Amino acid sequence: MVDAHSSSLVELQDVTFGYGDRCILDGVSLSIPRGKVTALMGASGGGKTTVLRLIGGQVQAQAGQVLLHGAHDSQLPPQDMARLGREALYAARRRMGMLFQFGALFTDLSVFDNVAFPLREHTNLPEPLIRDIVLMKLNAVGLRGAHALMPAEVSGGMARRVALARAIALDPELVMYDEPFAGLDPISLGTAARLIRELNDAMGLTSVIVSHDLEETFHIADKVIILANGRIVAQGSPDEVRHSEDPLVHQFVHALPEGPVHFHYPAPTMEADFGVETAA
Repeated sequence: MVDAHSSSLVELQDVTFGYGDRCILDGVSLSIPRGKVTALMGASGGGKTTVLRLIGGQVQAQAGQVLLHGAHDSQLPPQDMARLGREALYAARRRMGMLFQFGALFTDLSVFDNVAFPLREHTNLPEPLIRDIVLMKLNAVGLRGAHALMPAEVSGGMARRVALARAIALDPELVMYDEPFAGLDPISLGTAARLIRELNDAMGLTSVIVSHDLEETFHIADKVIILANGRIVAQGSPDEVRHSEDPLVHQFVHALPEGPVHFHYPAPTMEADFGVETAA
């Protein structure tokens, strides 16, 4: 029996998921602790973004459970995201915010209207109140003065901050970040990392970050989970993961070209493909 007052907001229990014959997650169990910043890391194709999609109910586990627990004072049992009907799924998603890779702003809407979008879509709040909320969220990311600009008029780092303001517009309990640092210059990257940490603590959020940027992610994360080959190969504090003796984790953390992760995708021999012999 699962404790309704779990210290975790999200749990994956023996989750298996794949596309056709390709297994992405193979019996994975992990927990996302409340109020903390958890990083999902690992080589490309390891299943990190798939975990976010399972939590958001975009895809369903083929085996196992993806459990979303209630608030600390809730007496309700956790919800299995794969078993929710349309209305319950949408209600669960309103407890979540999502920052998509590269921001994914609506290009034909202003900065203000991008942040207002979830409020107008999911609430019946009057426009004067929406205005105040939007400006408050933009102020939290340092962009209240840019509310009238269009996405094409802001930099990549600013666009990511607008997307973050939109992600927290509904005051979610859980915010998920898919590669929030990709393509940012060092200043914008540092600003984004600081905002994620500060907003998490100030708003009492639970945050999940999918990222390949080791330095910034290890700096702000409370817990790091390394996924590879459909399983968890390491998890713990950033310091514990950094000193893992697992060969794959060692290769990933130290950016080594040689190790368990190979450069070449498995393929037939050169002779089989080209009909020629190669030097030994």
